[in-house]
Amino acid sequence: MPSGRLTHATIRALDWLATKTLPPENIPPHQRTGRQGEEAAYFHLRRLGYIMVARNFRSPHRRGEIDLIAWEKDMLCFIEVKTRTTHDVKPAEAAVDADKQRELNYMAREYLRHLPPSCQWRFDVLSVYYEQPATPPRFELFRNAIPLS
Repeated sequence: MPSGRLTHATIRALDWLATKTLPPENIPPHQRTGRQGEEAAYFHLRRLGYIMVARNFRSPHRRGEIDLIAWEKDMLCFIEVKTRTTHDVKPAEAAVDADKQRELNYMAREYLRHLPPSCQWRFDVLSVYYEQPATPPRFELFRNAIPLS
Protein backbone atom coordinates (compact mmCIF):
# COMPACT_ATOMS: atom_id res chain seq x y z
CA MET A 1 0.00 0.00 0.00
CA PRO A 2 2.36 2.75 -1.22
CA SER A 3 -0.15 5.59 -0.72
CA GLY A 4 -0.39 4.80 3.00
CA ARG A 5 3.38 4.97 3.34
CA LEU A 6 3.46 8.27 1.47
CA THR A 7 0.75 9.70 3.73
CA HIS A 8 2.57 8.47 6.83
CA ALA A 9 5.88 9.94 5.63
CA THR A 10 4.17 13.25 4.83
CA ILE A 11 2.60 13.45 8.28
CA ARG A 12 5.94 12.67 9.95
CA ALA A 13 7.61 15.38 7.85
CA LEU A 14 4.90 17.89 8.77
CA ASP A 15 5.21 16.97 12.45
CA TRP A 16 8.98 17.49 12.26
CA LEU A 17 8.49 20.83 10.50
CA ALA A 18 5.96 21.89 13.16
CA THR A 19 8.47 21.18 15.95
CA LYS A 20 10.99 23.44 14.19
CA THR A 21 8.65 26.34 13.34
CA LEU A 22 5.80 26.45 15.87
CA PRO A 23 6.07 27.33 19.55
CA PRO A 24 6.24 24.20 21.73
CA GLU A 25 2.96 22.77 22.95
CA ASN A 26 2.47 23.08 26.65
CA ILE A 27 1.36 19.49 27.27
CA PRO A 28 2.88 16.88 29.58
CA PRO A 29 5.25 14.33 28.02
CA HIS A 30 2.86 11.41 28.67
CA GLN A 31 0.16 13.12 26.61
CA ARG A 32 2.65 13.74 23.81
CA THR A 33 3.57 10.04 23.92
CA GLY A 34 -0.12 9.12 23.81
CA ARG A 35 -0.71 11.26 20.73
CA GLN A 36 2.32 9.74 19.04
CA GLY A 37 1.01 6.26 19.84
CA GLU A 38 -2.45 7.00 18.44
CA GLU A 39 -0.88 8.28 15.23
CA ALA A 40 1.27 5.14 14.90
CA ALA A 41 -1.75 2.95 15.74
CA TYR A 42 -3.80 4.57 12.98
CA PHE A 43 -1.24 3.66 10.32
CA HIS A 44 -0.54 0.22 11.79
CA LEU A 45 -4.22 -0.71 11.63
CA ARG A 46 -4.49 0.61 8.08
CA ARG A 47 -1.59 -1.67 7.10
CA LEU A 48 -3.56 -4.56 8.66
CA GLY A 49 -6.52 -3.75 6.39
CA TYR A 50 -8.75 -1.76 8.74
CA ILE A 51 -10.74 1.00 7.05
CA MET A 52 -10.77 4.02 9.36
CA VAL A 53 -13.99 5.98 9.79
CA ALA A 54 -13.37 8.14 12.90
CA ARG A 55 -10.64 9.33 15.23
CA ASN A 56 -11.17 10.64 18.75
CA PHE A 57 -14.95 10.26 18.57
CA ARG A 58 -16.79 12.28 21.21
CA SER A 59 -20.47 12.68 21.92
CA PRO A 60 -22.20 15.74 23.32
CA HIS A 61 -24.27 13.38 25.48
CA ARG A 62 -21.46 11.46 27.18
CA ARG A 63 -18.08 11.97 28.79
CA GLY A 64 -15.06 10.34 27.17
CA GLU A 65 -13.93 9.41 23.71
CA ILE A 66 -13.19 6.47 21.47
CA ASP A 67 -9.70 6.66 20.02
CA LEU A 68 -10.34 4.99 16.67
CA ILE A 69 -13.35 3.54 14.88
CA ALA A 70 -12.76 1.32 11.86
CA TRP A 71 -14.19 -1.45 9.75
CA GLU A 72 -12.39 -4.78 9.56
CA LYS A 73 -14.25 -6.53 6.77
CA ASP A 74 -17.93 -6.43 7.88
CA MET A 75 -17.16 -5.82 11.58
CA LEU A 76 -17.21 -2.32 13.07
CA CYS A 77 -14.36 -2.01 15.57
CA PHE A 78 -14.12 0.47 18.42
CA ILE A 79 -10.42 0.67 19.21
CA GLU A 80 -8.84 1.86 22.44
CA VAL A 81 -5.16 2.72 22.01
CA LYS A 82 -2.82 2.51 25.00
CA THR A 83 0.75 3.76 24.61
CA ARG A 84 3.65 3.08 26.95
CA THR A 85 7.40 3.58 26.95
CA THR A 86 8.02 0.35 28.83
CA HIS A 87 6.45 -3.07 29.25
CA ASP A 88 8.10 -3.58 32.65
CA VAL A 89 5.56 -2.13 35.07
CA LYS A 90 2.11 -3.07 33.79
CA PRO A 91 0.96 -4.00 30.29
CA ALA A 92 -0.76 -1.13 28.50
CA GLU A 93 -3.94 -3.12 27.89
CA ALA A 94 -4.35 -3.59 31.66
CA ALA A 95 -5.21 0.12 31.87
CA VAL A 96 -8.59 -0.63 30.26
CA ASP A 97 -10.28 -1.32 33.58
CA ALA A 98 -14.00 -1.79 34.33
CA ASP A 99 -14.69 1.97 34.47
CA LYS A 100 -13.00 2.55 31.12
CA GLN A 101 -14.86 -0.42 29.61
CA ARG A 102 -18.18 0.99 30.82
CA GLU A 103 -17.33 4.41 29.36
CA LEU A 104 -16.37 2.84 26.02
CA ASN A 105 -19.61 0.83 25.94
CA TYR A 106 -21.67 4.00 26.43
CA MET A 107 -19.71 5.86 23.76
CA ALA A 108 -20.06 2.97 21.30
CA ARG A 109 -23.83 2.91 21.83
CA GLU A 110 -23.92 6.64 21.07
CA TYR A 111 -22.11 6.02 17.80
CA LEU A 112 -24.26 3.00 16.93
CA ARG A 113 -27.48 5.01 17.25
CA HIS A 114 -26.75 6.30 13.73
CA LEU A 115 -26.23 2.85 12.17
CA PRO A 116 -28.60 -0.01 11.29
CA PRO A 117 -29.43 -2.21 14.31
CA SER A 118 -27.99 -5.26 12.54
CA CYS A 119 -24.47 -3.81 12.49
CA GLN A 120 -21.90 -6.23 13.97
CA TRP A 121 -19.35 -4.63 16.26
CA ARG A 122 -16.64 -5.31 18.80
CA PHE A 123 -13.99 -3.64 20.94
CA ASP A 124 -10.30 -3.97 20.21
CA VAL A 125 -7.40 -2.75 22.34
CA LEU A 126 -4.14 -1.85 20.66
CA SER A 127 -1.07 -1.52 22.88
CA VAL A 128 1.76 0.58 21.47
CA TYR A 129 5.21 0.32 23.06
CA TYR A 130 8.04 2.81 22.48
CA GLU A 131 10.70 0.90 24.39
CA GLN A 132 13.74 1.92 22.33
CA PRO A 133 14.25 5.57 21.36
CA ALA A 134 14.41 6.27 17.62
CA THR A 135 13.05 2.82 16.69
CA PRO A 136 9.58 1.97 15.41
CA PRO A 137 7.06 1.08 18.10
CA ARG A 138 5.95 -2.47 18.88
CA PHE A 139 2.24 -3.26 18.62
CA GLU A 140 0.01 -5.79 20.37
CA LEU A 141 -3.55 -6.03 19.06
CA PHE A 142 -6.27 -7.63 21.18
CA ARG A 143 -9.38 -8.26 19.10
CA ASN A 144 -12.71 -8.57 20.90
CA ALA A 145 -10.95 -7.45 24.10
CA ILE A 146 -13.92 -5.96 25.95
CA PRO A 147 -17.21 -7.79 26.55
CA LEU A 148 -20.26 -6.20 24.95
CA SER A 149 -22.98 -5.04 27.29
